[in-house]
Amino acid sequence: MRSGFVTLAGRPNVGKSTLVNALCGRKVSIVSNKPQTTRTRVRGVLTRHDAQLVLVDTPGLHKPVTALGQRVNATALESLDDVDAVCLVLDATAPFGRGDEWVARHVEPARCIVVLNKIDAVSPDTVVAQLGAAAALDAAAYFPVSARTGTGIGVLVDHLVTLLPEGPKYFPDDEISDLAEDTWVAELVREQLLAVTRDELPYSIATRVTEWEWPRIRCEIVVERESQKGMVIGKRGAVLKEVGQRVRRQLPDGAYLELFVKVDKDWQRRPDRVERLGY
Repeated sequence: MRSGFVTLAGRPNVGKSTLVNALCGRKVSIVSNKPQTTRTRVRGVLTRHDAQLVLVDTPGLHKPVTALGQRVNATALESLDDVDAVCLVLDATAPFGRGDEWVARHVEPARCIVVLNKIDAVSPDTVVAQLGAAAALDAAAYFPVSARTGTGIGVLVDHLVTLLPEGPKYFPDDEISDLAEDTWVAELVREQLLAVTRDELPYSIATRVTEWEWPRIRCEIVVERESQKGMVIGKRGAVLKEVGQRVRRQLPDGAYLELFVKVDKDWQRRPDRVERLGY
């Protein structure tokens, strides 16, 4: 039996969370087309008859301009330590550049597995060119994959398992994530808000469950300005209603979800508020 931890790191929006979900075969991280969707460390668990692979999804590394940005960067960098390997995820649809090189400098080449994601969206020639550019990193291995279609996922999993030491399972066979139930529901609410609301809102939204008395769940949506509160609620509550419906479809039958919107001025620029919101 082999068991161990592999961190997925990279710039924002390269598809790390989608890749973790594909590797686990189940949804364990929220996803959206907005950069920096992932704000905290999320562990997804893949258990096979011969191995247990714990995949650590991390926030995208970027140049922070707020207290929230500094916190999520620190979380990502801390996740590179004390793991058996690091997958440096690159975006096949974007040029290999200084941002990727900066992330790579935080990873030992001997532990670095370059994963070129989104190959379904580019030509084979582009895949070859991107892998050629990434060869300068001198990583231990290179894998072209598509988290969306599943291409290359099985081969990548098999390789990652070979990097794990012999050892016992860290999680029960039926466990697929280390997220607490209330945190998972709050993340689902934020995921659907990102899908429904306008572009200017994503970084200003935080969510947390404040009451849990099954089947009743109360989730608080925090925004930074009064004008954003109206955007989240929508005309006659339309946005909030749609978000609630989308989330309920992903919860067990009978769940009763209440959504409330609160203004906390400039919360993402205030370290004490960032910490209080769980980041």
